Amino acid sequence: MRRFARLFAALDGTTKTAAKTAALAAYFRDAPEEDRLWTIALLSGRRPKRAATATELREWAAEAAAIPLWLFEETYPVVGDLAETIALVLPPPGTDSGLPLGVHMRGLISLAGQPASVRRAAILSAWDGLQPDERFLFNKLITGGFRMGVSQGLMTRALAQATGVAETTVAHRLMGDWSPLTTTFAALVQTGDPQSDATRPYPFALAAPLEAAPETLGDPQDWLAEWKWDGIRGQLIHRAGAFALWSRGEELITGRFPEFAPLADFLPAGTVIDGEVVAWGGTGPLPFAVLQKRIGRKSLPKRLLAEVPAHLLAYDLLEEAGQDLRAAPLCLRRARLEALLHALPPGLPIGISPALAAADWPALAALRAAARDRAAEGLMLKRRSSAYHVGRKRGDWWKWKLNPFTVDAVMIYAQAGHGRRATLYTDFTFAVRDGDDLVPFAKAYSGLTDDEFRRITDWVRKNTLERFGPVRRVVPEQVFEIAFEGIQASPRHRSGIALRFPRMLRWRQDKQVAGIDTIQTLRALLAGQRGYSTPAPPEDI
Repeated sequence: MRRFARLFAALDGTTKTAAKTAALAAYFRDAPEEDRLWTIALLSGRRPKRAATATELREWAAEAAAIPLWLFEETYPVVGDLAETIALVLPPPGTDSGLPLGVHMRGLISLAGQPASVRRAAILSAWDGLQPDERFLFNKLITGGFRMGVSQGLMTRALAQATGVAETTVAHRLMGDWSPLTTTFAALVQTGDPQSDATRPYPFALAAPLEAAPETLGDPQDWLAEWKWDGIRGQLIHRAGAFALWSRGEELITGRFPEFAPLADFLPAGTVIDGEVVAWGGTGPLPFAVLQKRIGRKSLPKRLLAEVPAHLLAYDLLEEAGQDLRAAPLCLRRARLEALLHALPPGLPIGISPALAAADWPALAALRAAARDRAAEGLMLKRRSSAYHVGRKRGDWWKWKLNPFTVDAVMIYAQAGHGRRATLYTDFTFAVRDGDDLVPFAKAYSGLTDDEFRRITDWVRKNTLERFGPVRRVVPEQVFEIAFEGIQASPRHRSGIALRFPRMLRWRQDKQVAGIDTIQTLRALLAGQRGYSTPAPPEDI
């Protein structure tokens, strides 16, 4: 654990990519094998289930520190981070266990399902054998809030430097369903595991947002334009003895979409397709809010499967007859994809994402303006000569999204942030007008600069009406422009509305509360989204 803590300190102490890569590469060369595996797992989002609830950890930490629980609860909002608060209040360690990361991870996994008394004893014992910096990381692992400020791409680069394996090969080997409990570092990174190759997806190619005028991209005929569908990005894999659907978040979601199972009987073995899973309205995709009815459901009743059928809109062909096509130009991959799908019998839940024909950039801009009528977020622009790259590579793939929806709203509640923002009020609840009343409808915590957060924090402290633990009700004076990507009905919210990806676009210090938007504005947006025009069949676009 000490070596892992030193790595964390080295990464946290620099913003330079080269320094972070060097620190990780040195760690991957020298750390025990099990620790290397767990570090890869943690940095790629593979975390064990929580061994204790936040309530249990607060109670056990207060007990270990010999302080009343109310005092711990008062301390927590000031620090702003549960893991750090626990590390600060605990007494000095009684021993120095010196146990490596791997041992602690296996210990946490073994606590799953154990009685509270067993979990309490194990965690108190671990705390007593760890130094303060190690305790902080251990607490992060328990609470599930572990973050190291390292992207998957940076970790892949460091592993390539440490092992001499090509970066693209490492990226591919880290995909799929693996666990430090069932593999070795050599099998995962250095040689690959043939047993896992059958269902392993490829690293997804991602697009960068187009911020400049599209004319800067040159001749539009050099680009493939298609709708940016609003669904679940996925890779459909059919190899010998294996059929799987993976999400971009590396989650195996085959069982959630049973209507795709017949594709295993018709797709040739050795096929990998990149596409978008959407809710299907018979002739085109439905809004994402419709697909959300199926997301997260443990069981899928026949009624829901009938009401919200899924469909895969195929973007790209990554593998054909077992041959990796990613290095081939997009125009070739696209032609092979079209031939493959054309050969399938009709009625299967798969089709190609249509290419959009336009003579020039203004014509494409006109198509983009109608994207919401197609249940799309905008356009994708892909260079016809581009390979299927790993991750986000600027220059070849762009997402040209529509501008978000916006409303003006007033802040009514404020809460302090976490980590480096623990001393600032950064998490706000917003309301719109309903006659003379204010109706809360959204929460947001991003979009302002650090200076703006400091200024609004000073204002919150001077204009608090009531306190509810860490939350403050404030004078309804500060107006913000709230941006969001979508809107849907929600019986769980007082407003009856839920927003998708709300964030603060700007602080409207020029606007009075009397000029904010109303609940009727939001209901009109909701009605407009519900009343989208039915998309035309893909082949007619």
